[in-house]
Amino acid sequence: MSAKTKIVVLHMKEVIYTAIFLGLALVLAVLLYLMFGRAPKKEAAETTSSSYCAGLYTTPVTLNDTTFDVAVTVDADRIKSIELINLSETVSAAYPLMEPALEELATQIYATQTVDQISYSEDSKYTSQLLLSAISAALEKAKL
Repeated sequence: MSAKTKIVVLHMKEVIYTAIFLGLALVLAVLLYLMFGRAPKKEAAETTSSSYCAGLYTTPVTLNDTTFDVAVTVDADRIKSIELINLSETVSAAYPLMEPALEELATQIYATQTVDQISYSEDSKYTSQLLLSAISAALEKAKL
């Protein structure tokens, strides 16, 4: 066996050009993958478009051993009305912000047709949160 020594001479300029070319090719491949390789994501508005089973949906709310219902009426594609059912006069007198808070929430929900990003006043913060969670539960029942 004879071993012949091979000497390879590389010019530094060629090594640097090759490394730069490979780096640029890698960046180009990543950009092409990001632009064309993945399926486009659907907009959040498209995926959250609500379709409801038309009807009246209620959710019970309990305050101090008294129960009343939040009723939401929906069409196939929109929220028509939101109201309080079986609200006794004692609960209405004990919680005077209940009906104004519901009107404020309902106005915003009718305009946006969603319960996301609803604002409410600091005066009726907890009442609004209670009503909003009941409305959300009723709308969950209504979704197909």
